[in-house]
Amino acid sequence: MRIVGDGFLGRNLAAAFGARFPDVTALACGVSSTAATAPAEYDREAQALYDALDDCARDGRRLLFFSTASFAMYGFRDEEAAETDPVRPPNTYGRHKLALESVVRSSGTEYLILRLSHVVGGHQRPHQLLPTLVRSVTAHEVTVHQGAHRDLLDVRDLLHAVGRLLQDGVSGEVLNVASGVPQPVESIVAAIERRLGIGARHIRRPGPPAVTRASLRRLRRFVPDFRATPEEAYLETLLDAYLPYYTGLSRA
Repeated sequence: MRIVGDGFLGRNLAAAFGARFPDVTALACGVSSTAATAPAEYDREAQALYDALDDCARDGRRLLFFSTASFAMYGFRDEEAAETDPVRPPNTYGRHKLALESVVRSSGTEYLILRLSHVVGGHQRPHQLLPTLVRSVTAHEVTVHQGAHRDLLDVRDLLHAVGRLLQDGVSGEVLNVASGVPQPVESIVAAIERRLGIGARHIRRPGPPAVTRASLRRLRRFVPDFRATPEEAYLETLLDAYLPYYTGLSRA
């Protein structure tokens, strides 16, 4: 696999696949925060995509592009959000990702677009959600937006899906990859506190329920065994795997 980018996703892809899938280029250098506003960040990702598409066209390669299945694409809705649903992205990040998806689909290059929720795991950057919450708890003060939910996806589940999809030659698809279990942020914070034995001061910001549920029906047609962990155990499994790593980040 040819990987463009050496951040969180890039390092995990490299560790998982190495020389496998030599005909695939994975673009793993995108804007890393849904709150990003600097035009230069979006310009860099767009140019990286254009260059990758040129390389794929020249060498006959397949492009793996990572988009978003978060609020930035689907907004907050009561029902599950499917890949074929009409979308009106509510912020710059979501509109940018949707525009790049359109560039990929119209390029004439073989592609696979994966819309991801909030992926967590090793090599994650300190500013991302779970490292930020762990850092706040260890500092004994955390701001919690009441009603807010986040779909946390174990990077190991993402890599399992990527491996199966590429092995089976899936292309020309846009697929959600998420846990399917949006977690209340207050519950995530409570679980971190419980495991660390810390009672942090909570600054609560009132707000309405804020939930984005990505449908996994299409993904499971291609990866029937995706995410075998029971829903009620998913958060605990994530913390078992990664809390020591995030605690180390917060100390650093």
